[in-house]
Amino acid sequence: MPPILPDFSSSVKLKYVKLGYQYLVNHILTFLLLPTMAAIVIEVVRRPGQIVDLWQSLHFDLVQILFSSLLIVFVATVYVMSRPRQVFLVDYACFKPPVTCRVPFSTFMEHSTLLNHFDKKSVDFQMRILERSGLGEDTSLPPALHYIPPNPNMEDARAEAELVIFSAMDDLFRKTGLKPKDVDILIVNCSLFSPTPSLSAMVINKYKMRSNIRSFNLSGMGCSAGLISVDLARDLLQVHPNSNAVVVSTEIITPNWYAGNQRSMLLPNCLFRMGGAAILLSNRRRERSRAKYRLVHVVRTHKGADDRAYKCVYEEEDSSGKVGISLSKDLMAIAGEALKSNITTIGPLVLPASEQLLFLFTLIGRKVFNPKWKPYIPDFKQAFEHFCIHAGGRAVIDELEKNLQLSAEHVEASRMTLHRFGNTSSSSLWYELNYIESKGRMKRGDRVWQIAFGSGFKCNSAVWKCNRTIKAPLDGPWSDCIHKYPVHIPEVVKL
Repeated sequence: MPPILPDFSSSVKLKYVKLGYQYLVNHILTFLLLPTMAAIVIEVVRRPGQIVDLWQSLHFDLVQILFSSLLIVFVATVYVMSRPRQVFLVDYACFKPPVTCRVPFSTFMEHSTLLNHFDKKSVDFQMRILERSGLGEDTSLPPALHYIPPNPNMEDARAEAELVIFSAMDDLFRKTGLKPKDVDILIVNCSLFSPTPSLSAMVINKYKMRSNIRSFNLSGMGCSAGLISVDLARDLLQVHPNSNAVVVSTEIITPNWYAGNQRSMLLPNCLFRMGGAAILLSNRRRERSRAKYRLVHVVRTHKGADDRAYKCVYEEEDSSGKVGISLSKDLMAIAGEALKSNITTIGPLVLPASEQLLFLFTLIGRKVFNPKWKPYIPDFKQAFEHFCIHAGGRAVIDELEKNLQLSAEHVEASRMTLHRFGNTSSSSLWYELNYIESKGRMKRGDRVWQIAFGSGFKCNSAVWKCNRTIKAPLDGPWSDCIHKYPVHIPEVVKL
């Protein structure tokens, strides 16, 4: 009679061999130092008289002692002064769209059918995209796009920006107790809506911030602009001590609705939704005790030198003169190349020695012995407890789950964020982080890897380390629905 279950003994043995290898390599210094220290202690116990005689034979005068003390103090001061300032994420807030902005599938498809902008093929194409998108029934679009026909204008775009940004800023000030006058650095990123005065000036005017505030407005940098803003804030906080930096990440949907029939430009209509986040970063030492996270690394990769990568997400006019964002068929392949370059840089910074050695041995083996050897993919689960993958679409999450060999739980935050809020561009990473916190999974010492992709083409990463165990928040974007998640997301939702 054949066995009911497969024989797991070989795989279990391999698992324990790998665990033993990882433990040995990652603690090699401990294993080497312990016998050395033990031998020294034993020698001291066996021959205490020789140690006393050696000490007495040493002669120090006052000048030598003072010089040595001053040298130690000088070296310690230089070391402390040359160290980069630590940057802490004190807290953050995500915009929660009002229920009046909700766009279920039926509403989206009804509006698309009633509008004269789209032909029958375009309506059917959008329906097929929605069915496979991974989005749920609770995503939101700005009020201007709820009209039939929509008539997006500058006033409506500003109204959306004020609703999203001011709501997130108000929540951030409430949660942190920070006063607008205490903000030293302000960075706002929004790719496709760049009015004059800028969005950063709009924030300064609303909250009557100081006249000497250092403000920046980033546009055109795609869905990875949030991590670019974090990187800019980190650099500024290295130069300006005892400072607070507020980063605002959003994408304004109102002026960017595409009303044509070119398929590559219809995808953003189906995927992008309202969202925004405000983040407080600080280098003040007194903030360390209450800060949620410490910024460890930011790694940025730009593939813009390649023409294919540069044009894979491209704003242009279609044959009818209507402006939209065109997404190339090569997008996933280019994203994979950018991710590979980013991983090559971030790997040595975060991976334990065991994974780096395996990668090195495999690389040498491929070069010297057999080029057909399968390349070793480092196990990033050894370096991180949590993953926040940009919720750009179902295909993006699927590819990273497969290529990084992640489990369903590792990509749960990304999938559920896409389902509940849609692609909120640069702010999606913060909805994902809030999901993990709302599930009560974030513990002290946990490491978080945020990965984002953006036009240009860019792949950016940020690594955070949790400062303290975080209790599930009672408010926030997930407060009224976290008990429903995770939900099963079918491959195709028939509309």
